[in-house]
Amino acid sequence: MENNLNSSERQDRLKKLENLEALNINAYPAKTNRDFLLSDFLNNFSKLKENKKIVTLVGRIRSLRIHGNLGFFDLEDTSGKLQMVISKKELEDENLFKIFVKNIDIGDFLECQGQAFVTHKGQNSLLVKNWRILSKTLRPIPDSWYGLKDEEERLRKRYLDILMNKEVKEMIIKRSKFWQSMRSFMINKGFLEVETPVLEATPGGADAEGFITHHNALNLDVYLRISMGELWQKKLMVAGFEKTFELGRQFRNEGMDAEHLQDYTQMEFYLAYADYQVGMNLVEEMIKYVAKETFGTLKFKIKDFDVDLGKKWERYDYREVVKEKTGIDVLDTNEREIKDKLNDLGVKYDEKGFNITRAIDNLWKYCRKQITGPGFLVGVPVTVSPLAKRDSDNLELAQRFQPIIAGSELGNGYSELNNPIEQEVRFKEQQNLREAGDKEAQMHDKDFVEALEYGMPPTCGFGVSERLFSFLMNKPARECQIFPLMKPKHD
Repeated sequence: MENNLNSSERQDRLKKLENLEALNINAYPAKTNRDFLLSDFLNNFSKLKENKKIVTLVGRIRSLRIHGNLGFFDLEDTSGKLQMVISKKELEDENLFKIFVKNIDIGDFLECQGQAFVTHKGQNSLLVKNWRILSKTLRPIPDSWYGLKDEEERLRKRYLDILMNKEVKEMIIKRSKFWQSMRSFMINKGFLEVETPVLEATPGGADAEGFITHHNALNLDVYLRISMGELWQKKLMVAGFEKTFELGRQFRNEGMDAEHLQDYTQMEFYLAYADYQVGMNLVEEMIKYVAKETFGTLKFKIKDFDVDLGKKWERYDYREVVKEKTGIDVLDTNEREIKDKLNDLGVKYDEKGFNITRAIDNLWKYCRKQITGPGFLVGVPVTVSPLAKRDSDNLELAQRFQPIIAGSELGNGYSELNNPIEQEVRFKEQQNLREAGDKEAQMHDKDFVEALEYGMPPTCGFGVSERLFSFLMNKPARECQIFPLMKPKHD
């Protein structure tokens, strides 16, 4: 029924387009004129009314009502809405009223010339003296988008979701502020913004499965990057830079859920002559700054947690937390024991490529869901940290940290491993895991090891993705993207 209605209305609008063309009216002109945004017009309303100045405003019609030779319609631009009053006797050409009534619809874009005017009900408006169509719409805008409950359809037609839902538009503005404030924070701290390759012969810097494509000119299979240039940025530390960061898109060919995406924005920084302790202090300061700049508060309701980023950030020891909540010591266990515990806890896990590293990680993920935060996870085993420096007090642990907020890790950082010999050993261990079926294990990057042999200073690195933004918004990650990837719809 709805499709038939849309089809009928579309035919009606196509007929109106033909009418305009028959009158030699271009329904899609390129050039427009605008004197004010609608909000600026209202802010200067009294002065413009007093001077009887003719102004030109533009926007989309969002409501329309005709009463005889008089009409009212709301025009909307990015700054807001304004009522237009169109009267047959006030138009420079009376024929324009008839053309308007017969051929203009809600959703059309218009350019209106007129004067500031107060209606008898006291509403500040524009009295239209002349109008010109800027874009004829061929499909009707839904009367109410809130009635559309199907999430897939809402995300597929995201442009309508944004148009009809003020909250979605405000979310997109917040998303922009989120990344702008993070970029400003890094630059103000003296970091240099860099760009590293998106296509890599060997994807590195994360435990993740990458997307593969083919480079025709080089006749080479390449990967879309799975990190924000981690190994490249560390090569810049070798090259003599001391503070770098990159903000961009990265890609992981993994499962979809409320927290994970395949194509998303990430920021990573690398700071020479610093360890993970320095990194934690900097990240805490950054997250507080970004949250305040974006949302105007440090207090958030996230899932079932009440999170106050302004309180003291705790330190959560990986080994102690897991032992307290499950009874297992991650430094004195085996795959069988963890499997039995995961089964007892009802935790589902992927048998394919399962190993002690994945076993420990699954156990930790069960435990972290009970932590409110804010704080940092520390004392992470080296077995799940192939690029991190060992802790000098316990060589089985890594100098790694992860912000914990509302039961999830919202970033990852560590004192970077800069010993080329140990890095070579770690890469080989990862390669063995990969060959045994663990697709998320890291590949052996010989070029990176060679770069380390030229010397990299002590360095702290950290990465954070848009998952942090989605958590602060208290929405699923996919809903916090402007245009999330959707499976093509087949009629």
